[in-house]
Order: sequence, then C-alpha cells, then structure tokens
Amino acid sequence: MSPVRLIAIDIDGTLLDSKFQVSEPNLAALRRAHALGVEIALATGRRHSFALPVARLLGFEVAMISSNGAVTRQSDGTLFHRDPLPLGAALELVEHMTGFRRHLVITFDEEGEKPLLLETLETLNESIKRWLETNSQHIRVVTPIERGLTRDPIQAMYCGTVELMMAAEAQLMKNNALLTRITLLKTQYDARDLCMLDILNKGCTKGAALGRWASSRGYAPAEVMAIGDNYNDIEMLEFAGHPCIMGNATAELRGRGWPTTLDNNEDGVAAAVDAALEGLE
Repeated sequence: MSPVRLIAIDIDGTLLDSKFQVSEPNLAALRRAHALGVEIALATGRRHSFALPVARLLGFEVAMISSNGAVTRQSDGTLFHRDPLPLGAALELVEHMTGFRRHLVITFDEEGEKPLLLETLETLNESIKRWLETNSQHIRVVTPIERGLTRDPIQAMYCGTVELMMAAEAQLMKNNALLTRITLLKTQYDARDLCMLDILNKGCTKGAALGRWASSRGYAPAEVMAIGDNYNDIEMLEFAGHPCIMGNATAELRGRGWPTTLDNNEDGVAAAVDAALEGLE
C-alpha cells in the first residue's frame, strides 16, 4: 500500500461526536498528520460557512469539500471549484416534488443574498430545529419557493423522517428525465429518525470533488485516505485507496467490507489517522 498523503474526513457522524464536538484526541491526531506533511481535507454535506468553524478548530489551512461536493474551497475562502445545480433542473424538481415543498431547503453559494431558501419554517422545525436556529440569519422564506429561484443553486435538500423521505425518494424516481440531469445523495440517521435527500448536479459527489482536488495536488488515489459514516460518503470511500468507515456507519457501508475504526464517540477518527501514520515518523 502506498503511504497516505491526503486524508479526507466527513464531519457529521465522523469527526464530530454525538454532541457535535471535535474531541481532543481527534484534533491531536489531525495536527500530528499535518506536522508530518499529510494534507487534510474536510468533505461534508454542510455548506462552506457552516463547516468553517469546524475547520478553524484544527489550527491550520485545509481544503473544504462542501455541499456534498458542489463547492471546493480552501478554508481561507479561496475557491477551487463550483458545480451548481442548473436552474432549469431545480425548477423542474420543485414542480415534480410539489407535495414535499414544505420539506425543501435550497442552498446557494456564499455570495450576495442569504444563501438558504425555504418556503416555510414550520414543517422543517419539527425535524431540524437545531440547524434552523443555528442558521436563522442565513435563511430567506419565500412563498412560493419558485419566486426565490432566480439563479443556479448549489443544491436542493429534502429533509424529514425516514419514512417520509422514503416516500419522497420514490416520487423522485418517477421522473426519469429529471434523473438524467441530477445526482441524488442520501444521509440518514436512524437513531434520530432523520433523513436528508440532497439533489445536486449530475455527477456531483464528494468522491468526484475529492478526485479533482487530489489530482490538482498530484496525489494518486492510492495515496488518499477517506473516512466516513453515511451514504453520501460512498463515492469518496470508493475513490480512496485507503477507505475507512466509522463504527457508527450505516448498514450499507458496513456491508461493503471496508476497514472499520471506532465510532464517533470513541475518537474513531484519531484511531484511524494514527494507524495510517505508522511508519511516517
């Protein structure tokens, strides 16, 4: 196996514990990797500015793959790549999924007006109250939501209970023409009865973004490690020569035979990173 030169880490359910904190052992392991010349990247479903406080905890500049691969920036804000969802596809999505519009969040990039567009706060407040409170200053409520869709968004997200999002996914699968223009990614937390369906531009994933960044830095896939826990991490785990899943990973990931570290409440990232660093010192 080639030595690891780049480590890409998911945030929620991976780097963060169940209290949404980064443990000192995880921080120490990533700082040690950085000191040894290993590059760190964060790869998350969060938009860039919502992930930035986590990146700043590390104490050094990192690459940030945000919105499930739609935007790649360095933590100093320098833009590397943007892959928006075409406006036409977004409008078709809203029309086709009209029965789920109260569960919809549209995300724009970090420029100009407030980046989060919703039709109502009421329904989403039942499932992602903490997220809404944290992001309240970035939210626009427009009814109907189409009136706020005037340019290409970064992504669309439907959010709710697992059962409801299964119904939403089934509805989406009925539009074959739309499916040729988009990527559907899922993030699911069974213990919280919470599921998010992210709709992005065709071919847009964490894995595609990680491959693009690794290539620009001169890293082969065999030199890349990826650590994740959920469905939306599958493509980057498939890309990396050193995939590693968390002990709390979904059943879909656990069934793929990838190496498993401890869970996110047991400093699983630190354990995986420390193992990858053996022999580098």
